[in-house]
Amino acid sequence: MTVLGRLTDRILGLPVAPAHDTPPPPGVARDLRVPMPDGVTLLADVHRPRGTGPLPAVLIRTPYGKGQALVRLFAGVLVRRGFQVVVQDVRGVGGSGGEFRAFHDEREDGLATLAWLRAQPWCDGRVATVGASYLGFTQWAVAPYADPPLEAMGLGITASEFVSSFYPGGALALHNTLVWSSLMGVRAGRRGEEGARDGRRPLHDRRVRRAMRHLPVGEADTAAIGRPEPFLREVTANAERIAFWEATDHSAQVAATTAPASMVTGWWDPFLRGQLRDFEALQAAGRRARITIGPWGHDAKALRAVLADQVSWLDAHLGGDTAALRRAPVRLHLQGSGRWLDFESWPPPGTEPTPLHLSHGLTWDAPSGTEPVAFTYDPLDLTPGVGGPLLSPGRAGQRDNGRIEARGDVAVLTGAPLDRPLDLIGPVSATIHVRTSTGHGDLFVRLCDVDPRGVSRNVTDGIVRISSPGLVRAEVEMHPTGYRFHRGHRLRVMLAGGAFPRFARNHGTGEPAARAVASKRVRFEVHRDAGHPSSLLLPVWNG
Repeated sequence: MTVLGRLTDRILGLPVAPAHDTPPPPGVARDLRVPMPDGVTLLADVHRPRGTGPLPAVLIRTPYGKGQALVRLFAGVLVRRGFQVVVQDVRGVGGSGGEFRAFHDEREDGLATLAWLRAQPWCDGRVATVGASYLGFTQWAVAPYADPPLEAMGLGITASEFVSSFYPGGALALHNTLVWSSLMGVRAGRRGEEGARDGRRPLHDRRVRRAMRHLPVGEADTAAIGRPEPFLREVTANAERIAFWEATDHSAQVAATTAPASMVTGWWDPFLRGQLRDFEALQAAGRRARITIGPWGHDAKALRAVLADQVSWLDAHLGGDTAALRRAPVRLHLQGSGRWLDFESWPPPGTEPTPLHLSHGLTWDAPSGTEPVAFTYDPLDLTPGVGGPLLSPGRAGQRDNGRIEARGDVAVLTGAPLDRPLDLIGPVSATIHVRTSTGHGDLFVRLCDVDPRGVSRNVTDGIVRISSPGLVRAEVEMHPTGYRFHRGHRLRVMLAGGAFPRFARNHGTGEPAARAVASKRVRFEVHRDAGHPSSLLLPVWNG
């Protein structure tokens, strides 16, 4: 509806005409009003290809503004291929009404939008969804509950639940949480300015980096952007109350989702573990699903792969071009080899979980008679972390760990040079017998690749929160990997009490994360004898 039309209705005292009274013409129909059950109205743009008659619709729901350049680019690509694209600002974003509460309202609003969309005369009733990151989560908030089901889903670098990414192993993921909440806080301060150019500034702003040291961490938002930000406050306040997020966790319903799903993720993406769990659940339920895992993180390389993947998936399920369906369900890049590999399932067949024991160094044989290794973590002299799965692309991925490994507050164990290449493909975990002096601490475990020059680069890692006195058997879920260690390289395991600022400091006191200020030094003793063996379980692939 035009501005003149809305003004005329207002002068005549008429209610706003529903958007579907007039089908959108070829091109873009902006700010269509989509009513929610609670009376809030969300706005959507319809990008329509040339042609007449009702068409299937591709729905994209975004918290970043429907005028964002990346969204416009994506919509343009799809329209040029004959797809009708509906891009909606989620609640509280851009011109959409209500308050943005990250992750909380996407199920109800998404289902209401789906019902509205199917009722439009310019939609033939078939709806698919695409998008990456949060835009992928909005799909999972709808797909398990949609009746009739979606035609297809394109899921890039995302998961059906983000809670495990907020608190991996029980620790607070400070870097990613503060970077994203600062981005959203800046955007909220510019509401109505869709796609504001400086909305990305917090990702590179030194003020945000400095704010990661702010105490208490529950107020780091004011240090970062000068005002409270709701998402940061919720994540920090509920670090000890995970049940708060229960309604935002759709993972239990993944297996019931019948819509064909195509996924793209990367070995350095923060949501890799959740996305692989989603894929396994779909495969176990016999659903049509495929996944691509590339040598990238949460970055532009991933987005390029996402776009290509989702175009081919839509071509197959809305356009009738089924050529893309003939590829293997799992396609992954084996880092260090330059090879892409195809498999029928995840984890790949031919992978053997193999324990790598902590001993005087590292050994494939069971240890015996080895004294504990000890180190002390100081919350006022934080053990730094480098690389890994971060939302800041320039800081993510593999990095030289030499500076950290030389510190006195870490333990480093190194194996013998390999006499042949070693390929790891699959989930990685660690079982560590550890005692902390205060009964509170975070145990960080990192596996590195040491080349013949002595440069140590991270391959995978994980963290677990310890909140119990005495000797504890700590189970650490580490990041999945697909990686080749070359002949002559050595495996190295680093143990530490943290990796800042990727994870918030553990104060060693047990005080809730959001308001903790006081701290205690924590001495860690890692046992590695025959009675208390500590090891990493590595997915050795013998393909």
